[in-house]
Amino acid sequence: MALVLLRVDDRLVHGQVVIGWGRPLAARFIVLVDNGVRASTWEQDLYRMAVPEGVEIIFASTAEATASLAGWAADPRAGILLTGDLTTMAALHDAEPVVAHRINLGGIHHRADRAERLRYLYLDDADTAILKRLASDGAAITAQDLPTSPPVPLADFL
Repeated sequence: MALVLLRVDDRLVHGQVVIGWGRPLAARFIVLVDNGVRASTWEQDLYRMAVPEGVEIIFASTAEATASLAGWAADPRAGILLTGDLTTMAALHDAEPVVAHRINLGGIHHRADRAERLRYLYLDDADTAILKRLASDGAAITAQDLPTSPPVPLADFL
């Protein structure tokens, strides 16, 4: 099974990910790649509470994730990898483009410098540049908030 979903969602682990995606994908592990969370045991404890029993949660820095990505991809269990921003996902794609080739944009929310592209997707110029580069490097990028919603191809919102 390996990594069945690589998702950018600035809320990281929450119900939409755990229930909305985790259950239909039968995810048995979740990798949360965030330097700040990796360094904060109390934040890790909060995220652990959001994960159902029987699902392992792994906290990794960007550097740890780039070194471990191939191993997670080889795991026989179904897994979800989450990043809170496009810069982190781009670093993973750059390290392992074959593993991090299918990228889901699930929730990049409003900020003053971002423009709305979809109701759950707001991008600034830097985000747009990252997405264009990833696509030109061969990444398949779609936006999809829930598995029951149709995926929106990158060209439809850039």
